[in-house]
Amino acid sequence: MSTSGRMLRSRVEGPVLEPGDAGYDESRSVWNAMIDRRPRFVVRCASAGDVASAVRFAVEHELEVGVRCGGHGIVGHAVPDDGLMLDLRPMGEVQVDATARRARVQGGALLGALDLATQAYGLATTAGNVSHTGVGGLTLGGGMGWLARQHGLSCDNVVSFEVVTAGGEILRADAESHPELYWALRGGGGNFGVVTEFEFALHPEPGDALSVEFLFPVSSAAGPMRRWRDASRTADRRATWNATIVEQTVSLGFVWVGDAAAGADRADELGALLATAGPIARRIVEPLSYLELQVREDDVEGPALRRYWKGHYFRDLGDEVIDAVLARDGDDVPDVSLQAYGGAIADVADGDTAFSRRDTAFEFVAACRWHEPADDEKRMVAARRYAGPLERFASGAYVNALGDEGAAGIRRAYSEDKLARLRTVKDAYDPANVFHHNQNIAPSPA
Repeated sequence: MSTSGRMLRSRVEGPVLEPGDAGYDESRSVWNAMIDRRPRFVVRCASAGDVASAVRFAVEHELEVGVRCGGHGIVGHAVPDDGLMLDLRPMGEVQVDATARRARVQGGALLGALDLATQAYGLATTAGNVSHTGVGGLTLGGGMGWLARQHGLSCDNVVSFEVVTAGGEILRADAESHPELYWALRGGGGNFGVVTEFEFALHPEPGDALSVEFLFPVSSAAGPMRRWRDASRTADRRATWNATIVEQTVSLGFVWVGDAAAGADRADELGALLATAGPIARRIVEPLSYLELQVREDDVEGPALRRYWKGHYFRDLGDEVIDAVLARDGDDVPDVSLQAYGGAIADVADGDTAFSRRDTAFEFVAACRWHEPADDEKRMVAARRYAGPLERFASGAYVNALGDEGAAGIRRAYSEDKLARLRTVKDAYDPANVFHHNQNIAPSPA
């Protein structure tokens, strides 16, 4: 171990890894196989104290800081080349207080751990759709999931945060203590510190779910997709309208979390409506437990593929948007997903959290996955070519879906008023921009 590595090791309880050490390559490997960077140090943090000590060390030695939990960030911000990576995964504990309906979740926990711990008590809070996603990255950017139309985004359900600041101080931020930091952490990303614990509000959720899909060939999907869009505007909050396009097949339907019989009735209603616009190639109605729902995309979203995507928010799926989405020319068109917002997401006033674009009707993502490095440019160009013409219809983008777009991407995620307020919080808690391996909101110029 290097001299500086021994110095860092003396300050923390958890292991410190350097290139060549056992476990180093596993720690630096993340969900997007395109990311191949080599930190100088990886600290597998055992506590908030470890995080604080490692941050102070990084500042002293002018090392860039990355924070790794699930490692799902498409840009790979978790892995700083020749910097210091904080691997929070050893801090993965979830504690549930069923009486108070609260969960305390360490900063390295994955969504699967949160779901499993809370469902043991018939409780849940909004989490994403892939169980090996990190709670931290999802929540700090907003946190869309199948419960969001009923209970709000993940960030809307955070009661308090334990945060390590750029100065290595450990703070508790909530509505009363550090309220501006609390506001910024609910949607402002990892710009303001390292969150080592989240306290979530929980909701009764017995665990019944239903997945509903009606399949159409792309060539005849325009009419049914218009009907599907129209029905989404008055949908029950237990239903999250979603659509996917894979190659030349369109799936239109919803995911229902709640009483399965009521969900089946809605499925029959939607099927009858869509059939008035064109013949349904296949109907799939699958009862699931909530825990089964939360892991069903895990294999599809495994860690061995190279990945790239482009995302948009739409206030409405106008006919022109639908026609553009269904224009599937060429051999390398990306897969598409559309997921409905509204409901409890839109109930929260825009100014209450840093998360923006609460008037969104649908989130759109065009995603490519492949194996060979030689195909990188071709696949990225294909995603840009497909999603680019849709930007003129968009009202912004989800910060967690941004690629390496710099300041232009940040302006898509936040309004100018929000950015000004976020910059003020950045000035207060990280004026030197120690935490810039993220969708960065830079501090004010010195």
